[in-house]
Amino acid sequence: MFQYSKKLLILPCSYDNENSNWMFLIGDLMEKKVLIVDDEERVVHSIAGVLEDEGFRVAKARSGEEAIKVFQEEEPDITLLDIWMPGMDGIEVLKRLKWIAPECQVIMISGHATISTAMTAVKLGAFDFIEKPLSLDVLLMTIHRALDHQKELLTVQRSEEIVAEEPFQGKKIFPKEMAGELNGPPLTSIREAISLTRETSKRKGTSLLPQRTLKQSMVLYGTGLHSGKKTGLLLQPLPPNSGILFGNISSDDVVPAHLDYVQTTEFATSLKKGRAIAKTIEHLMAVLHAYHITNLMVKMIEEIPIMDGSALEFCKIVEEAGVEEQEERIDELVVDRRLEIVHKNKSLTIEPAEVFSIHFFLDYPPPIGQQTFDFALESEEVFRDQIAPARTFGFLKDIEMLERMGMGGGGRLHNFILLDDGKIVNTELRFPDEFVRHKILDLIGDFYLLNRPVRGKVTAYLTGHTENIALMKKIQETTREKEC
Repeated sequence: MFQYSKKLLILPCSYDNENSNWMFLIGDLMEKKVLIVDDEERVVHSIAGVLEDEGFRVAKARSGEEAIKVFQEEEPDITLLDIWMPGMDGIEVLKRLKWIAPECQVIMISGHATISTAMTAVKLGAFDFIEKPLSLDVLLMTIHRALDHQKELLTVQRSEEIVAEEPFQGKKIFPKEMAGELNGPPLTSIREAISLTRETSKRKGTSLLPQRTLKQSMVLYGTGLHSGKKTGLLLQPLPPNSGILFGNISSDDVVPAHLDYVQTTEFATSLKKGRAIAKTIEHLMAVLHAYHITNLMVKMIEEIPIMDGSALEFCKIVEEAGVEEQEERIDELVVDRRLEIVHKNKSLTIEPAEVFSIHFFLDYPPPIGQQTFDFALESEEVFRDQIAPARTFGFLKDIEMLERMGMGGGGRLHNFILLDDGKIVNTELRFPDEFVRHKILDLIGDFYLLNRPVRGKVTAYLTGHTENIALMKKIQETTREKEC
């Protein structure tokens, strides 16, 4: 067995010449070149070894930017292109390759994509979409079908009279020195989203902080808590005054991480703008809040992966990428008066303070009971140690209700705290008061939808996402009145 444990599994196979109409002579294969594009070296190495054993020539790239350069230099017959990559993702690379050479044959590969993503790739011109783990049978069969298709296209092309102002030598490429100029202007949807942040950045405040982004792109894989779908998370640095944007890996639509685009607060905080949807964003937003990340593109497939139910993995990926301070500044939203939201037995207030701090009281049935915690967001380290590890929790009866509603499909025994019959069913607590700490985690994430850091003391009594958003709308309304 030829195996890569995380992303790739290739099984040996044999071929029956009488039943296989796609087999090529080895001599023919030696003339065919395959470009493998994947950010994980083991994946590239394992696929390359299989293809070389089958007689193909192989070129390699480990990023989208490198893929475009190698594509121009090597002019491969077939490109195997992973979707989830740091920097330029596979869908964007596909668009660029099809622009460079519309007739190129690109086979998309991914272990963390959906049917809609596959359909998008095919609509953009991908020959096919195959899922990891890959079998040698499927891989080689798809490559040979793509070669057959390419042969048919060339036959048709040669039979037509082509009129051009200048002779077109070779099969592809505009000048290689232009490879670094492929980014082009931002898409309209992204430009509109960024304009909202830039308007915010013009507001006058009393405390200016440096804007921040990540030093490099990062990829993380996981499962959506409510969708139950395998998904990925691609974090890409953005220039100053861009804001935090959520986009789908399979489309150009984006939604800003802003209060104005909150769609629902039922069980989680979700955003929507046009066709762009970002669900269950609060844990990641809490980390971006704590690390003062102000400019970032977040690509996923509708829902942020739940990971282990906490924000620890998001802290790790931000720290691994590194935080880059930018020259532009952003002003804090400084609370200068007491504001309050009261709904039945729930209340949420904010009042002037020197730092962003939270006093939270909750009261749930056993085994939770009454818990209180005070937290001041004074540094990313204190957030990472005291708040980020606290996990999502739920009662069995609520989980069953979510499943009947078609939600909670990603809930597993390892990614949330399950409660039933007055006890914890599936895990040991990380803190005796882990439940109230997790409520603070959610609140920190929600409050970053004000699009800038906040300075004020929050007092929460039995509240959740709905009350968080209601208070922020009141803060936003008051701030806009003051700035007019």
